[in-house]
Amino acid sequence: MLSLPGIAQSGTPVKLKGQVVCSVCWFEADDRKKDPYGTPADIQCAAECSEKNLPQALAVEDAKGFTLYTLEKGAFQTDGKDFLKLVPRTVEIEGTLRIEKDKKIVKVNALKVLKDTPAKPTPLPTEAALTLKDLTGADQSLAGYRGSVVVLKFWATWCEPCKKEMPDLSAIQNEYAALGVQVIGAAGDAATESAKVLKFIREYKLNFPVWVGAQTSDMERFGVGSVLPATVIVDREGKIVWREIGIIKPIELRKELDKILLPKVAEATKVAKADKAKAKDTSLVPA
Repeated sequence: MLSLPGIAQSGTPVKLKGQVVCSVCWFEADDRKKDPYGTPADIQCAAECSEKNLPQALAVEDAKGFTLYTLEKGAFQTDGKDFLKLVPRTVEIEGTLRIEKDKKIVKVNALKVLKDTPAKPTPLPTEAALTLKDLTGADQSLAGYRGSVVVLKFWATWCEPCKKEMPDLSAIQNEYAALGVQVIGAAGDAATESAKVLKFIREYKLNFPVWVGAQTSDMERFGVGSVLPATVIVDREGKIVWREIGIIKPIELRKELDKILLPKVAEATKVAKADKAKAKDTSLVPA
């Protein structure tokens, strides 16, 4: 996890592997082994801290526990003013280390995103059950969508990676609506933040229903861990048939939808052709 040539001095070259975290929110749990970092609340806190210019850090684990290294921009250029968009990803960095008043600071010169540690799949539950509030405060449930194929997206207004997915999700809603597909956004924002969610919907021109108040426990129950974003496909019978942890790949999502939908389309086409042929034969019979 950590490579240091002796005692760290100012500008000592280092290579580290760990999780990008908020240097403040990290300490909200007493034991990060029991309470892993990366819940929707953690990510929201990281976004709020970023607005206050509080830095992100790299949490590096060893036999003794975790060590935090405050991240500072170097030769590696981030997508934004800081490292917020990498929270809570697992990364490997190279840079130089200096110590100021017992605070370890790493200037990042190279960074590679590794596979997310929270992304270990868990067994799929049999039934997809979820009830949340819509923006009017009314209860909405997946049970009301039986007979449709549902693309359920766990997201939040403060989740930076989620923002990149919205145009693709709206496009998929447009393309597949006529085939009985419904995209639903399950937001981690609380019901009291409906105004913020509504502003987001208008800004990103979302064309699908959005529910609020999704919890980490809901995500874990669907087998997608606790890190946003995450996506689940629920079939017509209410069964979970596919899931993706992290940013969706539109091509893969379309492939999965086609697997579910095309047999039904082929069957409907076959029936229509048979009915047409039957009608033609009937019209040839003399009165």
